[in-house]
This record gives sequence, structure tokens and C-alpha cells, in this order.
Amino acid sequence: MSQQGYVATPPYSQSQPGIGFSPPHYGHYGDPSHAASLPGMIKPAGPLGTTAPGVMLPPGPPPPGPHQFGQNGVHASGHPPQRFPGPPPVNSVAPSYAPYEPSTQSSYSSLASTSSITQLGHQLSAMQVNSYGSGMAPPSQGPPGLLSATSFQSPPQPQQPSVLQPGSQVLPPPTTTLNGPGASPLSPPALRQDGLPGPAPVNAQYQPPPLPGQTLGTGYPPQQANYGPQVVGTQLSYPGGFPGDPAQMAGPPQPQKKVDLDSVPGPIQVIENDRATRGGQVYATNTRGQIPPLVTTDCVIQDQGNASPRYIRCTTYCFPCTSDMAKQAQIPLAAVIKPFATIPSNETPLYLVNHGENGPVRCNRCKAYMCPFMQFIEGGRRYQCGFCNCVNDVPPFYFQHLDHMGRRLDHYEKPELSLGSYEYVATLDYCRNNKPPNPPAFIFMIDVSYSNIKNGLVKLICEELKTMLEKLPKEEQEETSAIRVGFITYNKVLHFFNVKSNLAQPQMMVVTDVGEVFVPLLDGFLVNCQESQSVIHNLLDQIPEMFADSNENETVFAPIIQAGMEALKAADCPGKLFIFHSSLPTAEAPGKLKNRDDKKLVNTDKEKILFQPQTNVYESLAKDCVAHGCSVTLFLFPSQYVDVASLGLVPQLTGGTLYKYNNFQMHLDSQQFLNDLRNDIEKKIGFDAIMRVRTSTGFRATDFFGGVFMNNTTDVEMAAIDCDKAVTVEFKHDDKLSEDSGALIQCAVLYTTIGGQRRLRIHNLGLNCSSQLADLYKSCETDALINFFAKSAFKAVLHQPLKVIREILVNQTAHMLACYRKNCASPSAASQLILPDSMKVLPVYMNCLLKNCVLLSRPEISTDERAYQRQLVLTMGVADSQLFFYPQLLPIHTLDVKSTMLPAAVRCSESRLSEEGIFLLANGLNMFLWLGVSSPPELIQGIFNVPSFTHINADMTVLPEVGSPYSQQLRMIMSVIQQKRPYSMKLTIVKQREQPEMVFRQFLVEDKGLYGGSSYMDFLCCVHKEICQLLN
Repeated sequence: MSQQGYVATPPYSQSQPGIGFSPPHYGHYGDPSHAASLPGMIKPAGPLGTTAPGVMLPPGPPPPGPHQFGQNGVHASGHPPQRFPGPPPVNSVAPSYAPYEPSTQSSYSSLASTSSITQLGHQLSAMQVNSYGSGMAPPSQGPPGLLSATSFQSPPQPQQPSVLQPGSQVLPPPTTTLNGPGASPLSPPALRQDGLPGPAPVNAQYQPPPLPGQTLGTGYPPQQANYGPQVVGTQLSYPGGFPGDPAQMAGPPQPQKKVDLDSVPGPIQVIENDRATRGGQVYATNTRGQIPPLVTTDCVIQDQGNASPRYIRCTTYCFPCTSDMAKQAQIPLAAVIKPFATIPSNETPLYLVNHGENGPVRCNRCKAYMCPFMQFIEGGRRYQCGFCNCVNDVPPFYFQHLDHMGRRLDHYEKPELSLGSYEYVATLDYCRNNKPPNPPAFIFMIDVSYSNIKNGLVKLICEELKTMLEKLPKEEQEETSAIRVGFITYNKVLHFFNVKSNLAQPQMMVVTDVGEVFVPLLDGFLVNCQESQSVIHNLLDQIPEMFADSNENETVFAPIIQAGMEALKAADCPGKLFIFHSSLPTAEAPGKLKNRDDKKLVNTDKEKILFQPQTNVYESLAKDCVAHGCSVTLFLFPSQYVDVASLGLVPQLTGGTLYKYNNFQMHLDSQQFLNDLRNDIEKKIGFDAIMRVRTSTGFRATDFFGGVFMNNTTDVEMAAIDCDKAVTVEFKHDDKLSEDSGALIQCAVLYTTIGGQRRLRIHNLGLNCSSQLADLYKSCETDALINFFAKSAFKAVLHQPLKVIREILVNQTAHMLACYRKNCASPSAASQLILPDSMKVLPVYMNCLLKNCVLLSRPEISTDERAYQRQLVLTMGVADSQLFFYPQLLPIHTLDVKSTMLPAAVRCSESRLSEEGIFLLANGLNMFLWLGVSSPPELIQGIFNVPSFTHINADMTVLPEVGSPYSQQLRMIMSVIQQKRPYSMKLTIVKQREQPEMVFRQFLVEDKGLYGGSSYMDFLCCVHKEICQLLN
């Protein structure tokens, strides 16, 4: 591959009206020079300097980017404009929605001037997608459309980039303030989806430029494996609302130019290609630095010395050898670790190693645990640590002779020598106060204020707990669960219940002093479920009646958590509080909150206050909870503002989970809530946990993102950690890395099992190192990169203006791609946007992140919902964040009722919908069934048991059990999508052209947002322009 820099003539030597330039502003995550900045900040880095990576644009206007569309219109070049204008103020002119039209045209036409749309249309249509290898002629030298295609192969295959390039020139559009006098636009190319081999289409020649509003001609071959009706192209929206500018919200809709979505790389094709090459196969982890199948690909993982990607995924599987190289590329070096990930039944569960009183064998210097990276020497009497290179004596009990290859004779008999992941039984040295832990306890705490009694929620919870208590998690070999349970109800005061097995009736004790909470009873509060079953059932029957006449509406919140923690402390055991709560805690007590939901702060530098807790009570409470192994899971049932940013802090920092059901209605929402409750009680969980991530010399873990609490820089403390929680860890160089020894990571989690045994869970992973940038780009995983960017951005919202964070994300995206363009790609026409094969969907995912409501407010999204989504993403693993930012959209009308296969997904764009179609969309939190106005009557009859579209009841949240093949197939598909996800997705029925469609459209993430946020096409243009600026 050509490694030389390729310098272009600057495309814009004369200043043009409407294009302001500002100095480059990059998001460098943790440059040493910014060490003093606030914790959790995304830090801007210095300018690129002479090693600036390069991408070039053609002569003519640049693809529009945020510079041209500042909120103040035209900028003089001396005054840098804001990169990311904020979204429109809430009171700005509401957009007028055009009526819904057939699927080829967007129904919500962008509200902008025709000339600028035409100009952007020309530029976009000029981007050609193709791929070429390093040894081939770059596309600019040969006829377009005759280039070889990239294939998505397993890791050893040399990767080739995607190239977006222009064809011949077309007539200039009229002069506007956006494109300068007579600047010539780019022209329509022969468009090809990269990664698809095959001959160039015969009709891929020059076409005259389409007029504004006219669809593109016939020179667009259908994308292979294109699902659903073939659409010439989605309507292109004006990029001025990037990510939302009030100036563009008014005015009549204009006719628009279409550009084919299939001409640019999309996630669906990448996912399908990976499934085709790696799906259903065995993936063995015996090679250092190999790239695993995507999270969306089903395969069988065989541990052969490195941890399964179910436990650890990395942003890149090849680290740069030096910190200078890392700074040059700006690709974050991070691992997303999910230590308790669920393993499918066809894979081997973790082996448990027990060395008795000797405990695990560890390096004397760095304390790393025995693992496959340790090298035995001197006939097996000593070993060299793979992490710090210290030579240690082998303890006498552990000695074994070596074979002729220098490997221990018992290598394959010991999990810790031959596997990437395994567990150790911990000795008393690893226990609190050097004594074995007690089994954990669950405490159920029910808000019995007036509204919860009235809407039937309290009764529902009590009824459900009767059955749930029989399904408490237990050790695999045990017959019954060791978990003890306790019950508290509360409003302004706390009610503790004595449910000791020898009582005829439960006894209630009331604590009215909520300022200094104490536990009024020890014996009889935490009990064994089986022994006290009749007393507990008695209590659960009585609670709804006991408070039936209560008119108390005020509640407390912090004292409840305090009470639960004190109870666990008194019982000397770790545990989990299940709190069922519904309102802002306004009663006089510690942690009392006021309504501070202020829409005036949105789009200002003070917007970050909305994400910060109101009081420091909850943070110090969380700290105490972690110290005593008390995890908090909160089920919220708000009907108005409850300050999720404050209430959710304790669940977040204690490794608990937050569930939220807005405007809870028994007949619509009870199923979703009960599914979540059952799942949460039964899931695999470890208590009172401490995680330490060790690395080999040359780099170290510097930053941690997730539901974690840290008292120092190395120990990640978690009151509990379950199978759905992931911690994202960022690494930085502190020296050079060597290509020979690679980069080694060991994650050790010390925890207490559900049965009360203290254990260590160890995950080891070896990565490659290289001094070639091309190797670094070849080994990237986009899904893990987006997980990292989302968490670092969401952590930063507490300290930085959202506009700055969005800017940094765009700049870092451009910087990573520019570095590749300059250092790894063959020289080629300046106008090409070249994407590394491993990152070809980075722009579409990054645009989804930028449009998420946490980083970009929307009028219909509440402050609480934004805080809720922020908290959820912070603990997500890679598979969950992938689906959350880019939802799955399935055409249900193409169902084959005889097949058990899911229908092939389509891209999340309105251009993929059709009036005759039915589509299912899921993102891990929500599920929508969208019905076109001309949906086939036989499908409607089969799914809903009604004769036509008009008869469908859109209020239902559960599909009726019809018994037809269509119904059974659809329900099966929904359960397959649901079963791997931590949250129960509530179903919403959306009928085309009815009001709920507005909400549904926000999930079509490749299109322009209604309230700001670019379309994917516009964002590509913006990134392309940023790249060009970096290089010139």
C-alpha cells in the first residue's frame, strides 16, 4: 500500500460567500496536555500539523458542511462559525407536514430553497461507491464502474477501501450564497454498492443533469440483495438543519432531487456479507489479534486461549506500536468488557479451578493471574509473566515437567493454561474481613402512594411476587435458592414487615423518622422463601387492602435506599433492592427534589445541568451502597417529571438497572413490566464485585465507562454486575509496544455468587501491535467504536455543551478517515471519499449517535427520557448499542410462512417503506409494527383477525393470538428479536398517515430528522468536507 502523503491543490483558493473556515478542532480522548480538564470530558486536541492525513475534493463547491449553515447565515472567513448549530428552540415555527406520498418520495419534504438542494443533489450524485485494491489503478484513471469489488472476508484477506468518486462534470447551478458564483457541481456517476462483484452495468454512462425535483435516470442498477420494492433513491434533504437550525423550519415544501441510497455503504449489506462468510461456523480464539465475526452474526465460539468476543470486544484488534501513531490516527484504543455475558447452550460454560487453600497462582510483581500468556522456563520450575516480564518461582504444589516444546505436560488439563476465560475459587484472603460471605438477599420496596393503589399497580406487583419468589436464581447444583427476601412499603413513612415462618400473621412496624432511618427488626425481616411461604403470601394479599383508603400522595426516596442498605449491613450480606416508585420525592426528607424541568435551558450551554443530579445526596448514598454490596434496581412509573437524572444515579453507580414505564396503564403496559421484572429477578448476577484490568507493558487502562464506581484509578467497584452490563475501558500508551509480544489484556472480577461463594472470573485477550497504520485500520470493529464514542460522549454531557460534543464527534470521524486517506489508500482523485473497509459504516452509525435525543433535543422528547436513554447506553454491550443506534427494520409482508428464517432486514429509511407493505422495527427499547394504507387484506386478517386496514385497533400493545400461519410466524419473529435483549420492548401499532407515525419516523435513522439532525447523505457530505479541510 502506498504510504506516502498525497497533496492536492486546494479546491477553494478563493473565498466564497457562505463558506466560513474555522481552525480544525479534534476530539482527542485524553491528550496528556489536557490532563487537568474535568473528569469525563471529551478533550479537543491540537491541530493536525504536518502529518495531516489527506482526502481530497474536486474543483468546484465543497460538499456542504456545518460551516455553511451557521445560525447567523453567511460568515466572513475571519470569524469561524459554529460547527454544529443547535436544534431549533422549542417555540420556533412548527414544521408543516406534507401529506404522505408513495414510498419513493419523503413525506416530510425538507423546507429549503431549490437551488441549494439542487447543488447538494449534484454533489451527492457525484459520489461513486467503488473499491480498489492497493495494487490497482485508482478509479480516477479508468472508466467508472469497471473496478473490482471488495469482498467481506475473514481477517487474513487484505482489505480494500470503499471509494466515493465523481463522474463527468455538469452545468453549474444558479449562483447562490451557498455555492458561490457559477461554481460547478459534481455529476451523476455510475453507482455501485461496494462489496458486490459483477460486471459494470451497460447503462452506466454519462447522463444529462436532472432538473430540480426530477428523479435520476435509469443508470442505477438495482443493489444486489436489495429487499423490498426497488426505489430509485431517497429524497435528499437540505443539510442546513445540521443538526437543526430554526432558519430552515419555515417556508413551503419544495420539489427535491433524489439520490440513490444504494450508492453509499449501508449496515444491512455489511451485516449480510459477514453472515454469509462467517455465520453458523465455529470461531476458534487460538490466534492473537484476530477479528471476530460481527455481533449480528450467529456462530459458535470455541475458547482456545483468548476470551470469547461475547466477553470482550475491542475497537481495534491491532494496537499501534507508539503513542505518536495513536495520536496520528485518533482511533480510540478501547475494550468493551461484559464479564458475565450469557453463553448459548451449545458453548462450553466456564471451568472452575480450585487450588484449595493455596489459592490462584499469581505474578509476584504485577499480581496478574496464571493464564496462557505465562511462559514456563528452567524445566518448569519458574515462569516468566507475560504482562510485566518478571520471572517467578512455580509454587511446589503447582510444579509440572515440560515437554520437548517447552510446554507443561498438563497444559490441556488446566483451564488457566489453555483457555482465555475461566474462574477460580477465591480463598479467605479475597473475602471481606477474611471470612466467607453470606448468601445475598433481595428486598422488595413498594411505593403505596394514592396513585399506585388507584391504578392497580400495587396489587399487580403483589400478585406477581407470589409466583416470582418461587423462581429465585440458585446455584446449578442446588435444589433451592439461598437468597433471603424482605419487604418494605412506603409513602411519606416506611413500613417494615416481619414475615418470620412461625408467625400466623405478618407484623408491620412503621418508621416515621425518615431523616435518620433505622431498621426496627433484624430477626424475621430477611427470611427464606420456602420456610416463610405462607406468611409471605398472606402479606402480599394484605398489602393492597391495607393501603386501599390511603390518600397520601407525597413520597420519599433516599430514605428507602438507606433503609435497604442498613438492613443488608445488619444482616452482613450483599444484596439487591427492587424499588417500585412513581413520583417526584417531594416529602420532607433527605433527597427531597423539586421540579426543575426547564425547557429554556435546552440548546444553551447550561443544558448539561438537566443531566446532573439536583443534590449530592444520591451520589454519597450510592458510594455507601457500593461499600456494603447493596445494588439498587428501580422500576419507575412516572406520569410527569420525576427527575430521572437524580433518581437514576444510585441504580447506575451500584450496578443496578433502571426501568421506566411512562403513564403506566394496566391493560396496556402490565405485560412489558412483568416481563422486565421476571427477567431481572432470574438473570445471572454477581454481587459485591471488584474488577481490575491489567495490561502488558507499554500501555495501560486510563478511563472506564459504565455503571461503575471508582475510589481509585484502578479498581472498578460494583455492588453487583449482571449478564447485560458492560464496562468500556480506554487504553493509552505509556511506552512503545512491540510487534513480537503484542498487547495483552487481563480482566479479573472478584465477586460473590448467588449461593454465597467468593470467586474470581478471569478473561484474557491478546492483541497484535503494528508500526503500519494500514494494519490498525484493517483490524477495527465499527460496532465497538460506536459503543465507545457513545459512552464517552454521554459521560461528557455532564460537563460540556452538547454542541461542542457533537463537533468533536464529527471532527474525530473526519480525522480518522482523513488519516486513512492520506497514509493507507492509493493516490486518487481529490474528490473521492475513501472509507476503510472495516469502517465503511462508521459515518452512518456516527450520524445516528449525533441525532440521538441525548445529544440533540427534540420537542416531543422529555428531559427524563433523555436522562433515561443516557443512563441505559452507559452500561450497554456492543450488540445492544448496535441495535439501539441502528434499529432493525424487517419487511413482514415478504414473510415465507414455511420458513423459520427471519425476513432479510432493509435500511432504516422511508424510501424502503411501501404502501402495500407491513414493517417491523425494533431498537431494543421499542418495537413498532408499521402498516401501509394498502396492506394486503389477507395479511391483516391473518395477523389481526379483522377484515381491513381501517378495522385495526392501533391501541393494542400485544398481538392477538389468531392461530393463522402469518400470526404465528410474526409472533415467533418478535420473540426471537426480544429474547436476546435486556429490556422488554413494548409494541406500538403504527398506521400510515396517522399521528403516531411521527414517533416511528424518528427511528428511520438514515433520513433527515423532523427537528434537525442530518440525513446520512448530508452527513457524508459534511464529513467529506471536513476531511478536505484537514488536508488543505
